[in-house]
Amino acid sequence: MDKTVNNSNAKNDIAARDERFMRAAIDALALCPKEEVPVAAVIVSGDEIVSVGTNRRNTDFDPTAHAEVVAMRDAAAKLGRWNLSGLELFVTLEPCAMCAGAIVYSRISRVVYGAKDLRYGACGSAINVACCDKLNHRAELVGGVLEEECLAPIQAFFKARRAPKD
Repeated sequence: MDKTVNNSNAKNDIAARDERFMRAAIDALALCPKEEVPVAAVIVSGDEIVSVGTNRRNTDFDPTAHAEVVAMRDAAAKLGRWNLSGLELFVTLEPCAMCAGAIVYSRISRVVYGAKDLRYGACGSAINVACCDKLNHRAELVGGVLEEECLAPIQAFFKARRAPKD
């Protein structure tokens, strides 16, 4: 059997799986409080969603309550361990430096994100904390999955904030 065909099928299967879980993160945007930048994350083990998080900085008065951190805290509590190796994080916006640091410290194995964050993205766009060779852990990174669908709610949020008030 042709190995090229097998590799192509495997890549298609991974891409389809990434899209399925990114859609779950997009669906989780419905849980995001309206005063928050609409970002959502899901943590996955195998084919099961372990936890879901949305931005909650303004809601919880917590500067660390980004969607990724909220999802990691919930996953760690549910699993009874801080080490989240073997788990995957799917998030609608590229993680910032704080979240990328949390990814490294929690040992998340794989990060899949939708929209790039050219100003604050720390998984390859502005900087790359999640794969820094000076750190003891590096996550596999996949970016741009359903990028337009992930970016649209963020753009709409900021457009509404900039709109003139009556």
